[in-house]
Amino acid sequence: MLTYTTLQDRPREFLAATGLTHDEFMRVLPAFVAAYTACYPLDNTWQGKVRQRQVGGGAKGILAQMEDKVLFILVYQKTNPLQTMHGLHFGLSQPQSNYWIHHLLPVLRHALAALGMAPERDASRVATSPLALEGAPAGALDGTERRRQRPTDASAQTAHYSGKKKAHPDKNVLLVNEYTSKVVYLSPTVAGKTHDKKAADEAHLVYPVNATLDKDTGFQGYEPAGVLTQQPKKSPEVKR
Repeated sequence: MLTYTTLQDRPREFLAATGLTHDEFMRVLPAFVAAYTACYPLDNTWQGKVRQRQVGGGAKGILAQMEDKVLFILVYQKTNPLQTMHGLHFGLSQPQSNYWIHHLLPVLRHALAALGMAPERDASRVATSPLALEGAPAGALDGTERRRQRPTDASAQTAHYSGKKKAHPDKNVLLVNEYTSKVVYLSPTVAGKTHDKKAADEAHLVYPVNATLDKDTGFQGYEPAGVLTQQPKKSPEVKR
């Protein structure tokens, strides 16, 4: 079973599981604790009702320690597993895993926002985002897909089928600061069949002055005003 105690002295596995080094994890932890207390005050139950007994009473849950709560939600965000599989890693049933995911995701968002690490969701604010301007206004744009359960509705299946590995994913466009490797912008989620360029066009991103942008062939033809774009080209020496 995965716990913070079992992973804290295994740096390679810790990074692979969470996407953070142990030092980065420890910087996130205090902000997470503060956000958790703000979201779920100690004098209230998890349902928001006034607590009738002392804090700490009753059965102890699997994720009793705050470090394990942070580990649980970071692993989920990093690996995007099925809830059943994620629960198996932490000794939880699928309903318990579902509960904790929805319980902790808002806390993580508040913590990252407090640390100034949350990606911008408003495309019009990217031009003035500290994450975009840190180092230099040099970004890289990419479309990312994550698998989802195959829709039962035929029209939804068609909309989500991306043609890759018979998957029906959801898609987001990410803008990353090339100097810091931090995610600057996360677009609204669209169906996996949506072309990368179309998703970027519909996002209406506003870039910093004198920005440069690396992009792949999925964004061919995407040329935002005032931005110097760079797209890799196949070497003529490569044999077809």
